[in-house]
Order: sequence, then structure tokens, then C-alpha cells
Amino acid sequence: MNEIDMPRIAASSYSNTAPLVWSFLYGSQHGRVELILDNAPARSAELLSQDRVDAALVPVIASQFIDGVRLIPDVCVGAAKSVRSVCIATKGCELEDVRTVSLDVSSRTSVLLTKIIFREFLGFEPEWREARPNIDAMLTESDAALLIGDPALSIVVAGHSGKGSDREVTIRTFDLAELWHRYTGNGFVFAMWMTRRAKCPVDFAAARDEGLLHISEIASNYQPEIGLTRDDMIEYLTGNISYSIDESMRSGMELYFELAEKNGLIETNRRLEFVY
Repeated sequence: MNEIDMPRIAASSYSNTAPLVWSFLYGSQHGRVELILDNAPARSAELLSQDRVDAALVPVIASQFIDGVRLIPDVCVGAAKSVRSVCIATKGCELEDVRTVSLDVSSRTSVLLTKIIFREFLGFEPEWREARPNIDAMLTESDAALLIGDPALSIVVAGHSGKGSDREVTIRTFDLAELWHRYTGNGFVFAMWMTRRAKCPVDFAAARDEGLLHISEIASNYQPEIGLTRDDMIEYLTGNISYSIDESMRSGMELYFELAEKNGLIETNRRLEFVY
């Protein structure tokens, strides 16, 4: 805990995390925690690994890299099938024709998922290039680009034109959760609350449940920035994003870690520890 015995927690500021943090910002748990918001989920993982926060909403792959980490059960950012906000964008070509990929490294989970899809399911590996999440710059450098969060959602919404090299190109997007479901039949968990404490310092399930009662308000707040209509924003937050883990998503997470180990993306598949 911090010096005034108030839990310190961290999360990204993407629209899909808003229902999980609404209670801390505006609801019944306002003033009971110190909340650090950052654009990059990887930053929250860094804070957790350094013991600078008591809990953080982080990419699930962090459970394989952060020592002594425990997962808070059930609460997540996931998708049963299509997520819309984690995608590979190409210059109009099929994934089978991609030879270079610019990676938004804000989420290690999504980066490794991209590599698994290419290695395990498409049967080849393109050249990987780390990049900032700017679609024009990424597609100038590469055949395809991995985008996550609101930048990805904005690309899907904005239409199908962009710049590649020195000419306009047709942008085609491939939903990573949809690809995962197509090849495995499972849902996918992108992020979960995690802690390194012996006990969970916050009731994250109650915070989620309260936030989900304010989806309409959240949608109105994010809609102008992203460019979705309010109704489409509500559909994204309620129809695409899952905030509780079902059996398909749990199986998908287990398979994801198995394939990450098989493909040399993690050293060992650590046993997951939960805290209640």
C-alpha cells in the first residue's frame, strides 16, 4: 500500500477498460483508491512489476513474466468472438501475402497473439518491426500493421483508405479475436487485473458491475474521439467486449499460453495463481 494506506492501481485509458475503472473515477469507489491511467497497457505491467502499484489491469501475458503475480478471477477485457479493437491492417492484401509487419508494442499479449497466428495457423513468419501506432507510417514501412485499443477501433471506423509509401492504398483489417476463434473455436482474454499482494486490495468485480450500469454514459464520453455513433459504441462495449470470463475464454487463455511456449515466445508455461 502507499503511504496513506490507500491502494494504488493502474490501467490503460482505452474505451474498453472504462467500465472497469468507472467506479474508481466517478462511482462508489471514488476516493478509495489512487488510479493511474496510461495509454499503454504495457506501462501498467511495468508499474506492477516494479511494485509501484498494488494491482494493475495488464495484458494476460504479463502473468508469464512478472514474478509472484496473482490474477483476480473472472474480471477481464476479452472477446467471445470479434473484438474490433485489436486488428492487423494490410495494404489490401491477404495475410498470406504479408512479408513485413509493423507492431504496436503497447500490448505484449496482442504482439504474441499476432506471432502465434502467423507461425501456428498461417505457417510462416514475416519480418517484425516495432512501431508507434500510426497507421500511415506503419503501412509506409510494412505490408501490414498491428494496432490495438482505440487507435485500432478508429481505423476500422474511419473506412478503408490510407497512405502506403507515396500513394493512397486500400486498407483491409483482420480482427485478431475473430481469427483466433476461427482457428481454435475459443474466445480470447486480452487483459486481467493482477496483483503481487497476498490478498486482493480492491473489489474489482463490484467495480465492473457498477461500471456496466453506466455504459451509455461511457459511450457518450468516448464516441466523439473515436468516431463511432453512440449506439455503435454501446454495441462495441456490450456486444464485442466481454468483462467476465466464460469457459471458452478460459480454454482459449490456456491454449494461448501453450502455443506461446511451443513457439518459443515464453520460456515456460507458468501455472496461473489466483487471489480471492
